[in-house]
Amino acid sequence: MLPKYVKIVEVGPRDGLQNEKQPIETTDKIALVNALADAGLQVIESGSFVNPKWVPQMAGSEAVFAGIQRKAGVSYAALTPNMKGFERALEAGATEVAIFAAASEAFSQKNINCSIAESIERFAPIMEAARASNVPVRGYVSCIAGCPYEGAIAPAKVADVSQQLFDAGCYEISLGDTIGTGTPAQIEQVIDAVTRSLPVNKLALHAHDTYGQALANIYRALQLGVSVFDSSVAGLGGCPYAKGASGNVATEDLIYLLDGLGIEHGVDLQAVVDAGQRMCDLLGRSNNSKVARALLAKCRVD
Repeated sequence: MLPKYVKIVEVGPRDGLQNEKQPIETTDKIALVNALADAGLQVIESGSFVNPKWVPQMAGSEAVFAGIQRKAGVSYAALTPNMKGFERALEAGATEVAIFAAASEAFSQKNINCSIAESIERFAPIMEAARASNVPVRGYVSCIAGCPYEGAIAPAKVADVSQQLFDAGCYEISLGDTIGTGTPAQIEQVIDAVTRSLPVNKLALHAHDTYGQALANIYRALQLGVSVFDSSVAGLGGCPYAKGASGNVATEDLIYLLDGLGIEHGVDLQAVVDAGQRMCDLLGRSNNSKVARALLAKCRVD
């Protein structure tokens, strides 16, 4: 049975923009976050407190958090890879934070220069500080279906890392198909493995659309009881440590799917289309959302 309501976690302002090479004005990032909140999105990953040496585009995250017009009921999240990042996020006013581990040893080494076990150990001080500050922590698991360095990843490995993050105190585990190679059958295998020990209502799916399977994977996850999905406005995004990975599934395309299935989500599709197109115009790039392109073309014809 499909869920009646889906929570959409908008990752565009962080995951969507972090891979852009050209500088983006802080005012434009703030405007994007505000527009997405106005559209009805209730969780917006608004920045990342990482070393700007590694992700230059996120260097101004403090200014973004300082400049947004906060709406009641909206959670403004931040990615925090270490204790220093957590402290910066807390000071900036992030209402929740996210940590990340990989289901692939090779990817973990390439991404954060340590093993999976070491990465989870590093998060212990963050989890302790978050509990003391009453800040929710979300956990990401990368490479759930495939790794650019190792190839196929065993579902049992995904389940093991997910369990460790959950046991550490993460309130939700987002399963990331980082390079977008997953198929509905693989996603089913992963969810089946993870839900042998974790409740399905503690899971989210973070789908990339590199091989055009993101919506099919989301539909299969919906059928299996998942009701939280990450997406990026205009399909912006990619991964600097996964060559060839395209953007996240577009928020517009996800909304259209949910609308067609009669699943509530509380987000205004046209407002998201407009926000995404404004950012694409600023970046001088095409809109990766098929729904947005179709709706915008229809408006021009009408």
